[in-house]
Amino acid sequence: MKQWYSPAKLNLFLYITGRRADNYHNLQTLFQFIDYCDIVTFKVRQDNQIHLLTEFFNVPEDKNLMVIAANRLKSYTNRQDLGVDITIDKKIPMGGGLGGASSNAATVLVALNQLWQLNLTTETLIEIGRQIGADVPIFIYGHAAFAQGIGDQLLTVDIPQYWYLVTYPNIEISTVKVFNDPELTRNTPSRDLDDLLALPFDQFKNDCENVVRKRYPIVDKIITYLSQFASTRLTGTGACIFTQCKTEQEAKQIQQKLNNNFQVPSFIIKSLNRSPLYN
Repeated sequence: MKQWYSPAKLNLFLYITGRRADNYHNLQTLFQFIDYCDIVTFKVRQDNQIHLLTEFFNVPEDKNLMVIAANRLKSYTNRQDLGVDITIDKKIPMGGGLGGASSNAATVLVALNQLWQLNLTTETLIEIGRQIGADVPIFIYGHAAFAQGIGDQLLTVDIPQYWYLVTYPNIEISTVKVFNDPELTRNTPSRDLDDLLALPFDQFKNDCENVVRKRYPIVDKIITYLSQFASTRLTGTGACIFTQCKTEQEAKQIQQKLNNNFQVPSFIIKSLNRSPLYN
């Protein structure tokens, strides 16, 4: 059996620049990985069977992106002898905007490409991943990136790595519901990457944040509270909130204040430009 990391990500900014005819949205976002990971274990089978051995209480096995990814990879290669048992030590909150399900699917594609000895290129894996979900390609790509289109047109960036306090408000938020919300901003002008990166961190924005704060009062309360101490905003469509800190010690101090006022989980992480999946 072999273990592989499946890391979470942050959207340091997220701007929605338009709605497409296929109902997807064009956006500009800045992805960076964090050192907070699920751990996925694989045991190769030779009997054409794919099994997820970890139970997800609200996701049927055939709807789980890890199983979908394994089946898509097998179909692409037209190999009927390949199989695998998959287990996962799940740490990334579900419905938290940290990309956990997409990351899990990407880890399956990358790992099985090696374990099944398929020798597919990264570009081919990204194309397979794109058909599974818009965020899957960044996790296969494996490096911090500026993304456009539906989030799958990627440009490598090397940006400062910081300590963050990540807070999970104990709720799951549906990405579909946020992107279909009639009050969602969908007309932010596109900007050049250099112009965006020239902005101070506290001037980055997330176009989903206003809708989420209005629909989920606990998110609004936590962002309002933490913003007293450091720059804080929503990642992705939420529900997780991240606060940028100068040091790990500052993150611990803010976390203690959070704990004194809210009964919600939180964790301290470091951002990474290179995905732990490839380390």
